[in-house]
Amino acid sequence: MKMEEIYNDLPTIETPRLRLRKLTLGDAENMFSYCSNEEVAKYVTWDRHETIDHTIDFIMFVLEQYQSQKIAPWAIEVKETNEMVGTIDFVSWSIHHNHAEIGYALSQQYWGKGMIPEAATALLTFGFENMNLERIEARCFVENTASAKVMEKIGMTREGTMKKKMFTKGKFWDVHCYAILREQFYRL
Repeated sequence: MKMEEIYNDLPTIETPRLRLRKLTLGDAENMFSYCSNEEVAKYVTWDRHETIDHTIDFIMFVLEQYQSQKIAPWAIEVKETNEMVGTIDFVSWSIHHNHAEIGYALSQQYWGKGMIPEAATALLTFGFENMNLERIEARCFVENTASAKVMEKIGMTREGTMKKKMFTKGKFWDVHCYAILREQFYRL
């Protein structure tokens, strides 16, 4: 499986409540709404968006990634309202070693409603079925207990904690590492 085969035309993935699809410039306002929220940006590697231009620049970068057939995020859209409320993606993919890492962000108003576990389970399914992955990983800052719960809810196991793994937002962060193997996923 080649990266271009997946990212040539990023497929839309449907779940009972969500549609995972390509980002568009029409998503800028919704994305800015949650990316400018200090609580949403608290435990991610990127800084809070100060202006909508920051969001538009990010979306333009993503559109270039789609065009170049490189890793890029899916928008998370609520089917009932057609509202874009977050993103989810494979933040890295090692084709040679058949593993990838997922990451996600979600509008605060949708926290606690099971949307990220629903979207992440769909992405795990896609990775194991379409990308020939044997292992999918995810990481979170130790302080991000909500994200750790998501990873556990989708069947991932915490494999360890890397001390001072990342320097962002003016400090070093300890990072929990989670993973799930193909055979574990299909046993769930």
